[in-house]
Amino acid sequence: MNNLLTHVATGLGCAILGAGLTYVSLSNPAEEPAPQANQAQDTTTSQEVKRKLHIEKTLEDVLGRVVSISETERPPGNGSTPHSHPGSHNFGYVIEGTYEVQVDDGPVQRLGPGEVFYETPGALHAVSRNGSSTEPVRYLIFKIADPSLPSTVR
Repeated sequence: MNNLLTHVATGLGCAILGAGLTYVSLSNPAEEPAPQANQAQDTTTSQEVKRKLHIEKTLEDVLGRVVSISETERPPGNGSTPHSHPGSHNFGYVIEGTYEVQVDDGPVQRLGPGEVFYETPGALHAVSRNGSSTEPVRYLIFKIADPSLPSTVR
């Protein structure tokens, strides 16, 4: 059963990633998309990091998982402390800039525009930072989450 759920979550994540990539390729980053009825428009700033939730939807037919697509912009040199996402499959897509990421004890990856990364639920997100000291980085996060578990644990 656990294997089936992993396949369902992975397939769903790929579908969301494809939809997000289509959104990015068809949208003009200089224009703000018009809010739709099922979209949450929420911009928060934390230590100069900008986050914007593009959509969040509970999938009642897939164990009540919550799917979201959000955009993060980190200023030059900014990074977060090691953390994990206990109940979330996280798929990342770099829009612009350089993003450095390390999951568990894997290598530090230096990603540029169009490159992707994935974090399994509970994996240690050991490195999450802007790889540039002069330019911001923007990336999308496609998340499939179990709402009964914490979003982030530091």
